Amino acid sequence: MVEAVAVDLASTLREAVTGSVRFNEPLDTLSRWRIGGRAAAIVEPSSATEAAAVLRVMAERPEPIVVIGETSNMLFDSRGFDGVLMRVGPRMSEWSIEGRRVHAEAGASIPELVRATAEAGLSGIIHAAGVPGTLGGLVLMNGGTQRKGIGEQVVRTLIANERGELHAVRHDDLGFAYRTSNLQGQTAAILEVELELVPGEPAALIVDIDAILAERAAKFPFDLPNCGSTFLSNPAMYSIVGAPGRAIEEAGLKSVRRGGAQISEKHANFIVNLGGATDNDVLWLIALVRTTVQARTGFTMDCEVRHLSPDGRMRPAHEVADERWPDLRSSEG
Repeated sequence: MVEAVAVDLASTLREAVTGSVRFNEPLDTLSRWRIGGRAAAIVEPSSATEAAAVLRVMAERPEPIVVIGETSNMLFDSRGFDGVLMRVGPRMSEWSIEGRRVHAEAGASIPELVRATAEAGLSGIIHAAGVPGTLGGLVLMNGGTQRKGIGEQVVRTLIANERGELHAVRHDDLGFAYRTSNLQGQTAAILEVELELVPGEPAALIVDIDAILAERAAKFPFDLPNCGSTFLSNPAMYSIVGAPGRAIEEAGLKSVRRGGAQISEKHANFIVNLGGATDNDVLWLIALVRTTVQARTGFTMDCEVRHLSPDGRMRPAHEVADERWPDLRSSEG
């Protein structure tokens, strides 16, 4: 259980934002995986100015702060988080469309934004239809589907660094590569994003969106709590072995269970929560998959999912899995 937050921190956070400030909050209700202990505090700013103010406040304090969106691709530790989560979400989710340019707050819902741009006759991010989460998270991870990334459409972002200083960062300085950007690993918040899209036919774009959504519904286990794809697709591995889900299934790991977590029976690159799963259950399965697939194919699969520890360290989940289960390969034969 997370200790009660100091009274002065509570007062300071409430002075910084007009939005929500909550303390000793359960993370399993926030997590898409329905996994996690309690967070000392969760604060939801209503503007870029407020988000920057929160970061300035926390720069002077000992408690860690971590910026989150809708928790897509996140695994919270079941022991909780002893700091402040700043959620850039529904309170910062406005956007406007002017010609081919889209100006959006980072908390904008990806499914809603994709459909809105299609209805406006703009293409370029249709591949992200059905991807859960917020625009800020998608830009941070250079996410998308069909092996495409949103980074191609990003003109600039507005970020607040760990000291609460606001900076506009242009495309060339964001370091987009496959499922990554230069902003990963920093205590910084993406607050606004400007996209440049390309003209398209609205009716045809809506048809494309609906087709993508139907395909995802048929393939993925949306009936159980999960965090989307667990493992990244490695281009070198893909050309020889195939996608992560195929590699996991061919290794005989589909439906393997640990505690309340299971490698999905429907799609092997998803780990689902059957009820009562802990982060340890998920991490054990991640370690099992990595060691088994590597022994079989020679390729090591890394995670899209990032794990948040109680002390605020945010790392790819496979790094934490390897630390917790170093002897899994030998113990599993």
